Amino acid sequence: MKISNETKIGALTAVSITLLILGFNFLKGKNVLVKKATMYVTFKRVEGLNVADGIKINGLRVGAVEGLKEKDKDLTEVVVSFQLLKEINIPTDSYAKIVATPLGSTAIVITMGSAKTFLNEGDTLKGMESKSMVEDLKETLQPTVENVNRTLATLDTTIKKIGNVFDNDAKQNIGMILKELALTTENLNNMLEPGKGSLAETIDHASAFTANLKENNDSISALVNNLTKASRDLATADISKTISSLEKATTSLNTILVGIKDGKGSLGKFATDEQLYKNLNSTSNSLNVLLQDLRLHPKRYVQVSVFSKKDKTGPLMAPLPDSLSKQ
Repeated sequence: MKISNETKIGALTAVSITLLILGFNFLKGKNVLVKKATMYVTFKRVEGLNVADGIKINGLRVGAVEGLKEKDKDLTEVVVSFQLLKEINIPTDSYAKIVATPLGSTAIVITMGSAKTFLNEGDTLKGMESKSMVEDLKETLQPTVENVNRTLATLDTTIKKIGNVFDNDAKQNIGMILKELALTTENLNNMLEPGKGSLAETIDHASAFTANLKENNDSISALVNNLTKASRDLATADISKTISSLEKATTSLNTILVGIKDGKGSLGKFATDEQLYKNLNSTSNSLNVLLQDLRLHPKRYVQVSVFSKKDKTGPLMAPLPDSLSKQ
């Protein structure tokens, strides 16, 4: 069967028209090949929103804007119709907002609610007014602008106060302060001059002292080690036992002294018997007389020669004066 050229041209024309209609509807956000549900949402203003702009839920594009129409003659609200290209359950308490991106594109963002019932085809979704990017930027920058204005006002007031403070007298005082500061710096430089300044000499002495400490570091280390060892030995010594023995010895000594004071024992009797003291004193005196008499008249007690005469002088009755005590 032979197809004529006229038939081919007609078929091609029909296909072209069909593709043109489908493309035009696609550009308008309509997809005739996909089953869709039409819903509505109302806004007081739809700045930047156009037909074929996307419908997004959780960042996913689920539909497109189909048309925009005034609600009444007073234009109190704008009714936006949109198509869902996916089967999605949208709770009845969900709401939609128009969101503009920094690149200039606009979309309707649906925030899902928590209701158990869902919207059907032809239902109207609640619309929430959203601020424009300029308004959002203005609100964001408003606190910063106010802070800058307050800072500028404070700075202006401070500058005026500084101008009032720095009069001629104040400038002269500042000049005097700077001169005194320069003089102080010069004196400090003189003190730091090597070999002449007192502060430089002090630093030199400190350096010499530090050098001596460094040279005697071994001796100091040995001394510290000895002190550490002595402290360790003292810490490990049984001091409590020594103190206990000392206490016992002190108690025994106190007992002996008390006994001597009370006249107990030989030492007690010697210390408390006055008659014994007198007898000992008398005996010592008699012994002293006897020794002196023996020294002065030895022949009376010892006969050395048979031809010597016997000493007939009387015995010494009292001790002679002590010549050593007078010298």
